[in-house]
Amino acid sequence: MSESVLRPLLESGRVPNLEGLLGRGAVDDLESQIPPWTPSAWPSLYTGVNPGKHGAFDFLTFDGYDWSLINRTHVREHAIWELLDDHGLSSVVVNVPVTDPPRPFDGALVPGYIGPDEPTCHPTGLLDDLREEIGEYRVYEPDGVEGDERIEWYRRLIEMRGRAFRHLTAEYEPDFGFVQFQQTDSVFHERPEDEVAVNTVFETVDEEIGRILDACDPETVIVASDHGIGPYDGCEFRVNEFLRDLDLLKSTRGEGSMPSWTALARERDGDTSGSPILQRALQAASSVGLTSQRLHAILSRLSLDEIVLNHVSSDTVRAATERVDFAESTAYMRSRTELGVRINKAGRDPEGNVSPNEYSTVRNDVIKELSAARTPEGDPVFEEVAASEEYFTGPFVDEAVDIVTIPAEFDNYLSASLRGDTFAEPDELWNHKLDGIIAVVAPGVDPDGDLENAHLFDVAPTVLASLGVPPSTRMDGEPLDVVDAPEPESYEPFTQDTTQHTDAEAAERRLANLGYIDTDR
Repeated sequence: MSESVLRPLLESGRVPNLEGLLGRGAVDDLESQIPPWTPSAWPSLYTGVNPGKHGAFDFLTFDGYDWSLINRTHVREHAIWELLDDHGLSSVVVNVPVTDPPRPFDGALVPGYIGPDEPTCHPTGLLDDLREEIGEYRVYEPDGVEGDERIEWYRRLIEMRGRAFRHLTAEYEPDFGFVQFQQTDSVFHERPEDEVAVNTVFETVDEEIGRILDACDPETVIVASDHGIGPYDGCEFRVNEFLRDLDLLKSTRGEGSMPSWTALARERDGDTSGSPILQRALQAASSVGLTSQRLHAILSRLSLDEIVLNHVSSDTVRAATERVDFAESTAYMRSRTELGVRINKAGRDPEGNVSPNEYSTVRNDVIKELSAARTPEGDPVFEEVAASEEYFTGPFVDEAVDIVTIPAEFDNYLSASLRGDTFAEPDELWNHKLDGIIAVVAPGVDPDGDLENAHLFDVAPTVLASLGVPPSTRMDGEPLDVVDAPEPESYEPFTQDTTQHTDAEAAERRLANLGYIDTDR
């Protein structure tokens, strides 16, 4: 949520509860992190550390060249509610992304975005109890929801979050509550220019905020968004095509890597030359759940090869069959929402072909080439191209991209697609921007209080300080000046034996539909 999005809603009187909150507190922009996308930004918000310390960089997590969806076991740092538990304070957490499966703490947690349709809640059995008490509760809308029905589901999902949060706070009487409304983001990916949809989402969120304030009567309220959002007026820049032109990237039509299913999904409802077999096959291919293990088998299993060649465009054929050959490439973009390029480094990557001695030279050369990239209008594609260590510190930096690529003013849409051309019109009208919003409302907080230069990493230490709990010395952020802060404390190191893989086909499908998972490799 950006100030530019919220301002017209406030001025129109559509969000009176938010207007009242913001009028009583200190409000300012909240600078997000790099990358400013849900699966990495929300863990940074709730841990207070950068992705190099918590290890969550993207919707996808990689094991060599293979991948699966991220979940809480890939976030290797304590969450706010876990640190509060160390100090004897309880919490209720509802719908926060990347919290499935939850770790034990004093309180209740219902996971949100990216998790499965039937998330693992804490304590065990909570989801069944919740549904028995409040009725329907879902993480996502049902499959196949379109048109005005989708707007209705925006409203229903938001109301479910509010009902769940109010019920659980009444049940557990927590010291800290955390509720997130994902639809304020989703609506701008799906229907950014649909005024009815946008107004419905924000009016419903505002109503639920009002009900929560009435039911809970909190002393302190912090409103925060993990990033901003706005229109993209620049170009689509296909990073992997650019790298291929430099002979740094190789493609394959064989096994391995990932084909470009987004193009197939978009074409499935278009002209398929009267082939119902193809239409059904493409729909199946784009909806089975996207993991690299499944993707390769689809074409051969459904006997799509000849049908695709005969009935769809050459662009789509390329997208369906041509893939980045990670093992043979020198540099490549794995996922557009990682916001960067990976070097195929020997000794780290399974079939790395860039020796440690060559790594710095190769990386610097790629940085130089990307920095010089210009749009068809002659403008710089990137605001900054930098080595990863300029943005990430900590034990998991090797899991990040090697080169961070920040598009100019977040106005150019980066893509990992292989579709023949380096430039195109953006696939999405709106997408993420760097500046979100933060408001702190509490006794003694001056509405003119200084929140200037507030950063996403500051949210967790500010929450802890507002409850009189010392922030962790590992946190990269600091409590904002509007709250009194105890001295930081050294907490026990985060320990976790193993990471888990989430069976989340529905989540994968929705992420692809929203354009988050750019499977155009």
